[in-house]
Amino acid sequence: MGKIILTGDRPTGKLHVGHYVGSLKRRVQLQNTGDYDDIFIMIADAQALTDNSDNPEKVRQNIIEVALDYLACGLDPEKSTLFIQSQIPELCELSFYYMNLVTVSRLQRNPTVKSEIQMRKFEASIPVGFFTYPISQAADITAFKATTVPVGEDQLPMLEQTKEIVRKFNSVYGDTLVEPEILLPQNSACLRLPGTDGKAKMSKSLGNCIYLSEEPDMIKQKVFSMFTDPTHIRVEDPGKIEGNTVFTYLDAFSTPEHFEEFLPEYANLEELKEHYQRGGLGDMKVKRFLNNVIQAELEPIRNRRKEYQKDIPYVYEILKKGSEKAEEVAAKTLSEVKHSMKINYFEDMDLIREQSEKFKED
Repeated sequence: MGKIILTGDRPTGKLHVGHYVGSLKRRVQLQNTGDYDDIFIMIADAQALTDNSDNPEKVRQNIIEVALDYLACGLDPEKSTLFIQSQIPELCELSFYYMNLVTVSRLQRNPTVKSEIQMRKFEASIPVGFFTYPISQAADITAFKATTVPVGEDQLPMLEQTKEIVRKFNSVYGDTLVEPEILLPQNSACLRLPGTDGKAKMSKSLGNCIYLSEEPDMIKQKVFSMFTDPTHIRVEDPGKIEGNTVFTYLDAFSTPEHFEEFLPEYANLEELKEHYQRGGLGDMKVKRFLNNVIQAELEPIRNRRKEYQKDIPYVYEILKKGSEKAEEVAAKTLSEVKHSMKINYFEDMDLIREQSEKFKED
């Protein structure tokens, strides 16, 4: 069996540095290893519609934003298949069959579903499509027989539910589906990068994101306004690293090469942290270093994005070809699923012969 990756994002707007360190950067690295037989990267527009059904234009406009960020970060359509979820109708049919394998109470216990419902204040008015997201995600993953799913830690409950669906299907209908493994970010700081204001969630609505396409002056402004240690009032005061957003970002972004280029008086991040903790190091010096680091990381991404923006029809052609390939693969899996479930009536010649013999006897 081959090694296959499936991952993706909801098109809710331009992607930000949380997406980048949490998954995008790793996807590009995995793509370039050559260790995987197939890599499928999905723009999950159908899932985005579950809580944006009254504003489909928002989702439609955001597809190109996500695609541009994908390409700008280095996802290569020659190595990875970029596709749009809604263009693969087989995913809906698989979801429908899987719904019979999951109870309402099990969906209600899913921690990710519970937290998302609370965050959106759905209460009892939960769209069914949104509620059944774990089932839809299982269809996405199994349609491509993904062996590896690189996601953030918050997606662990969703992957566990996918595994449960795979096990249930295979136990009832025979071995057909592949059980995936989750691949978490290697750097713990990348598991969930906080917003620039120190809040746990980075989101467009909170205005605490740094976007991958952000211009240099806006990045600098956001970095310089970052939440640090509120007790670190004077330069000579000892500072706290825990909960200090600036140092969390440095954990996620900085490398020894960055110190060599921008802050050579420190050999590495540990030396910088030790100085801050014992006192004598001001927040602004650390923020200036972080600004240099993020600017260096995002500048090539921003420049590549501007190049792709010059030929939008080409970007849509990439998505069209990727969607065609993805549908071909998903159709093959759906055919196998229907065969296992014995609902491939017109292709089952044994069934037709059996029924013919039965009625001859009558």
